[in-house]
Amino acid sequence: MSDELLYEVRDCVGYAIFNRPQSRNALTFAMYEGLAQICRSVPDDLSVRAVVVSGAGGAFAAGTDMAQFRTFSTPQDGWDYEVRMEAVFDAIERCRVPTIAAIDGACTGGGAAIAACCDIRLASEAMKFGFPIARTLGNCLSTANLARLVRLLGEARVKEILLTARLVGAQEAAAAGLIAEVLPDGDAVMARAAELAARLATHAPLTMRATKESMRRNAKAAAGDVDDHDLIELCYMSEDFKEGMEAFLAKRKPQWKGR
Repeated sequence: MSDELLYEVRDCVGYAIFNRPQSRNALTFAMYEGLAQICRSVPDDLSVRAVVVSGAGGAFAAGTDMAQFRTFSTPQDGWDYEVRMEAVFDAIERCRVPTIAAIDGACTGGGAAIAACCDIRLASEAMKFGFPIARTLGNCLSTANLARLVRLLGEARVKEILLTARLVGAQEAAAAGLIAEVLPDGDAVMARAAELAARLATHAPLTMRATKESMRRNAKAAAGDVDDHDLIELCYMSEDFKEGMEAFLAKRKPQWKGR
């Protein structure tokens, strides 16, 4: 791993920690790939029985580091990005052991997508979950990511959250079934995550693996094969996306043109 993504195994539990607190753990491509590699590389010898994903400094992860999008110039760049992200999310969902997202503070964009791929989500009262891209960046979610969110929150709520670009608090998320438990603060979240992971470590590993994989296959079958290349190109190649990215990095309000 690197200084930006820490990983250690304690008492048969793997702890992956996003570690860019100065940027609310904005995710670099290396951080995404590192987490995917952790999930793909869980050994089959029961030395790791669960994986806990969290963020340092009072945030889970505030999405992809926008500076990485400045090199995008062709539709292929947008398509390749979404394919790359889907490979990461698929690796999390395919992880052979249960995954727990221990969420404190900002959990937005790519961070929210990662949390949605984990098996169990715990959150502090300070959690803010969502994809405020309609008011910040002007890009879009892939159909695969939308399908994940709809399974967790329902179509009507997902559409309302995305169109209004609002962030969901911990209590609302718990009431909707997205969050399993709400804890007072980040320390309490991590303590509960460790306790829950220890409990999972006592359960039949093949039963849990089969349950996870069966549900993943059911979800893939239900989602079907949807072509969203035209929608990704529409957003990622637009003037609005370039404006949204630069406005975000400059910490100013974007001026949308609808093209």
